[in-house]
Amino acid sequence: MSVDFLPVGDPLADLSPERRRRDENALATTVFDVIVIGGGITGAGIALDAATRGLSAVLLEANDLAFGTSRWSSKLVHGGLRYLANGQVDVAWESAVERGHLMTNIAPHLVRALAQVVPIMNDTSFGSAVLTRAGFAAGDALRALSRTSRHVLPGAHVISPAKTRRLLPAIDGARVRGGLLAWDGLLEDDARLVVAVARTAAAYGARILPGYRVLSADGTSVSVVNDENEQIEVHAKHVISATGVWAEAFDPQVVITPSRGTHVVLRAETLQRPRAAMTVPVPEMHGRYCFVIPRPDGLLLAGITDIDEPGPIADVPCTPQEDINWILAQVSRVLQTPVTASDAVGAFTGLRPLVAPPQAPNGETSDISRRHLVRRGESGVITVTGGKLTTYRRMAQDAVDLISDKPCRTTQVALVGAGPAPPALALPARLIRRYGAEAARVASLADEHPELLEPLTPEVGVRGVELVFAVRAEGARSIADVLERRTRLSLVPSDLAAAAPRAKEILDEFT
Repeated sequence: MSVDFLPVGDPLADLSPERRRRDENALATTVFDVIVIGGGITGAGIALDAATRGLSAVLLEANDLAFGTSRWSSKLVHGGLRYLANGQVDVAWESAVERGHLMTNIAPHLVRALAQVVPIMNDTSFGSAVLTRAGFAAGDALRALSRTSRHVLPGAHVISPAKTRRLLPAIDGARVRGGLLAWDGLLEDDARLVVAVARTAAAYGARILPGYRVLSADGTSVSVVNDENEQIEVHAKHVISATGVWAEAFDPQVVITPSRGTHVVLRAETLQRPRAAMTVPVPEMHGRYCFVIPRPDGLLLAGITDIDEPGPIADVPCTPQEDINWILAQVSRVLQTPVTASDAVGAFTGLRPLVAPPQAPNGETSDISRRHLVRRGESGVITVTGGKLTTYRRMAQDAVDLISDKPCRTTQVALVGAGPAPPALALPARLIRRYGAEAARVASLADEHPELLEPLTPEVGVRGVELVFAVRAEGARSIADVLERRTRLSLVPSDLAAAAPRAKEILDEFT
């Protein structure tokens, strides 16, 4: 079966201000086939799945695309190795299959192979090394069974102490005895994936409307209020809630146990610019690892916690200092020079929407399954929650299967920007990584204003054309949308502070 690619520059994929006005005008006069509540990766995936089956769909999001948990992930498209360790073979299999779809057909421009090394130290037990190697072998078997080629993801194998030191130059070289090397998928950016899915849904006819908060919902209508405080009723044949940790608001019978996942942001130089991710088993916690993942923008992400987060759910979760200290202590166990909180240049926390009884058997959210839930509540609203970013497409398929008997097409629908990359001549590598086949189109916004291709500051790689494109084509409506979710400058607060004045100048002049 062939893959469906969108034409480069297809205006139907642009979430422009003009498109928004047209879509807003249709809200009060249209009975849609489906209303989707929530503009994270799952909601965007549902809108795309529905639209590609020929259903009329509108997505309503209270804030911005990728405003919630979808922008606070580890930026991985992973095969579920951890779930194998916990005996969740079905979840690991689903992850491996969906990773293959993303890396080959759906978003090969946004996902690339990432080498990851588990260092074997002189105090690593024989049993631990054997179990890790067996897990990697099982993960590689899932890769093969899911028909992901070794040209896409090479196989796992043992590496020498010398190669371990080359890949992880900050490792304690005197203690390292070798390493286990495996491969997984590294996502360019989680929020960018959400925007690409939403724009692709728009190209197939879905209406994408951030800035519309749903106040109440039943199986055929929702009451919403927009940014101008105008309240309207929107009607449809079906309503699907994809609101993550807020799922209980639309179906009180769904019990969500939020789990706090914290990451620490480091400069790559802090660990001498590692060439692979470093994965460190957590002592006395079976199947738990901490990692340091190199990013293509000169940053490292260290993580991750898995801690019950009771109480009211904040729009933007706070990051406890103890989370930062714990993560850095874990990864420092294998380093020659420990990293401390003073090395951190940023931190962020996301809340996983785990579907489980209020208390896991031993009080640990790490023991709760990552399976997703799809159910129709007493009000008629369909809720989809749980799961994880890698499996968003399957979650969307299961939800739309409840309202349509047409076959799902999304394994063969490439996202906007997929397809042959443009020639790299004179194009910044960052634009090619983040926009794929659209990179030349984004760069062309500087044809009459060459300064828009310059970095916002010497230390920041973000170009002015990215800001302009965010407003003209990606649905950004504020400077926060641009800097926090389209460019991700806010991951490092000092970078954000340095670049914000120039960013404001560009947005004021060109949008």
